Amino acid sequence: MSNIIRVISIILVAALLIVVWSGYYILPEGYQAVVTQFGKPVGQPETEAGLKFKIPFIQEVTYFDKKIQIWDGDPNQIPTNDKTYVFLDMTARWRIGDALKFLQAVKTMSRAQTILDDILDGTVRDMVNQNNLVEIIRSSDWSPETMSGGNPEGAKEPVTLGRDKIAAMIHARASQITPQYGIELVDVMFKRVNYIETVRRKVYERMISERKRIAAEKRSLGEGQKAEIMGRVNRELKEIISGANREAMEIKGKADAEAARIYADAYNSDPEFYGFWKTLEAYSVGIGENTRLIISSDSDFYRYLQQSK
Repeated sequence: MSNIIRVISIILVAALLIVVWSGYYILPEGYQAVVTQFGKPVGQPETEAGLKFKIPFIQEVTYFDKKIQIWDGDPNQIPTNDKTYVFLDMTARWRIGDALKFLQAVKTMSRAQTILDDILDGTVRDMVNQNNLVEIIRSSDWSPETMSGGNPEGAKEPVTLGRDKIAAMIHARASQITPQYGIELVDVMFKRVNYIETVRRKVYERMISERKRIAAEKRSLGEGQKAEIMGRVNRELKEIISGANREAMEIKGKADAEAARIYADAYNSDPEFYGFWKTLEAYSVGIGENTRLIISSDSDFYRYLQQSK
């Protein structure tokens, strides 16, 4: 009899331990939980980490991650408002904002990714269709002074919104839909924006043409500056040469005047010798190596030679 009581006691204790064990659960940090009873949610989601209680065996706990998740869309070719196709690759960040709604409408993370595919792909397509290509490829802070690849339809076309504001508009529009699924959309971003092949060739050609035009302008400006500098140098050179010639003529004039004064002083000191000296100079210039000089006896030169004996 005592053995039967002992076995029954052990069974009761084990059953009690199982009931107690299934009557609570631990919510880890970074997670939230929804308690369900026969598949129907009971109460509000638990969001604070710690020890929680539930009805044993009847109630179940479903855990959901609170961390931010990444949605990465499939790259698509989408036509813009100006009938030009652009290649877009989008990404977004999201998290479970309402675990109860998420459990009721979505249930799994893979299903959430599929729902976001439908919402974001459709919203992105609508926004791209409503805007020109230039609005998609340029950032919101673009200005005409900023050098960029340009738009094949016009590199200087003004930007009204820009890529950043369009991404914010996509986020705002999609955020109006996601709350019904318990999803909070954190942000939406353009991961990659590119032209399709046919448009890319036009862009490259335009970029080459634009760079050639800029290079031609730079060369023309350089030639103009070169001509201006050379003209200034030539003018300054002529001024220097002219000044030097004027100064040389002034110096030469002063020297000639000084020489004339010296010659006059020499002539006045001994006019006869001066006349003789000038006569010798005249003969030295007029007589060459093969020249014979015939002097008459009454010439001054003969008289000077006679006096010098």
